[in-house]
Amino acid sequence: MANSTDDAEKNQQDEDNFGLPDLEFKTLDQLQEQPKPDEEPVPDAEETATTTPAEEQVDHTPVYEEEESERRSSAPLVISIIIGLVVVIGSILIYQFVYKPGQEKARLAQLEKEKQAADRKAEEENQAKLAEQERLKKEAAATAKPADGSIETLGQRTGHYFVIIASSIDGDLVMDQAKKLSAKGIGSKIIPPFGKWKFYRLGIGDFDSFGNAQQSADASKADYGDGIWVMKY
Repeated sequence: MANSTDDAEKNQQDEDNFGLPDLEFKTLDQLQEQPKPDEEPVPDAEETATTTPAEEQVDHTPVYEEEESERRSSAPLVISIIIGLVVVIGSILIYQFVYKPGQEKARLAQLEKEKQAADRKAEEENQAKLAEQERLKKEAAATAKPADGSIETLGQRTGHYFVIIASSIDGDLVMDQAKKLSAKGIGSKIIPPFGKWKFYRLGIGDFDSFGNAQQSADASKADYGDGIWVMKY
């Protein structure tokens, strides 16, 4: 009878559970208080401090000490780089604004100096050329033989010797005598007054030496008289 009752209750429970196995129900408080199987209980701070070995304790040395040491070790390199850059930039500035302008100024000064030297040389060469031309002109005038019957008035000393056949204070009178000689085809030279002498002189012949002039004078006395003489002018 008892078994029948148990079977009836069991059947009644099966019907209530729809044939599923029985489940164990727990309240929310029970679930929160129950520790999870995979988690371990966290020990207290004091217990951990007393039970952790010294060799397993974490090194709490500040990291900034290593960073400071690294900064100190790299400081000389940074300073060297900065000094190098300052030297390079300073050298460039000195070259651009001091050395290069100084070079250009020296070059311009040298060019000006060379130009002045060239101008002086050209002037000296020109003066020498003019002097040579004047010398040749004088030499040609001194050595040139007058054409037959020509009359020449000397403007300056020649250093030659002349046979003087007439002398007068009146230049026109001397010129008249020269024209008479010219009419005969005899050339003559009029020497104007010079030094302390105020006379115009009429000379014939043009000689490089006194001896040659004197020989000509001696040969001409028959034509012009004994009063002719030799004069250097």
